Amino acid sequence: MFYGSVVWDPWLIVAQIVCIQCLYYLTLGVFMAILVGTRVSRMSLVYFFDYATITISTVTGWCVITSFLLSSIAGAGFLLYLIERAKKCLDFSATLYIIHLCICVLYGGWPSSITWWIVNGTGLAIMALLGEYFCIKRELREIPISRLRSSV
Repeated sequence: MFYGSVVWDPWLIVAQIVCIQCLYYLTLGVFMAILVGTRVSRMSLVYFFDYATITISTVTGWCVITSFLLSSIAGAGFLLYLIERAKKCLDFSATLYIIHLCICVLYGGWPSSITWWIVNGTGLAIMALLGEYFCIKRELREIPISRLRSSV
């Protein structure tokens, strides 16, 4: 398919959203296991979805913050391979973080911590901008035509 031809495929979009969300939480879980799991006696979903765990007053809180930011960097790489278009990176990143906000509201109530909003806003910016950068770099690569000229 050429990049100029736009085909609206809702099932593809939903599948991409589900894949991005699952990969984001998978990498978040890996980073949480490495950084937070070594500091606490028992890991739980509280560290993923409760806004109170994202705090700058404890070392564990800093580990949670670092896990979220590293996951957003990994998410930019997922955008490169699953979305492949720079102009769609912001849409898919915002969708991921809106779904995360909804899950957090269902799990622990409306996030009232300014730290939670700063960390997730920064994660959204990192994921969208870095994903766009990676996709633009890929889109602007030269297409090798040396093989085509040798056959003519």
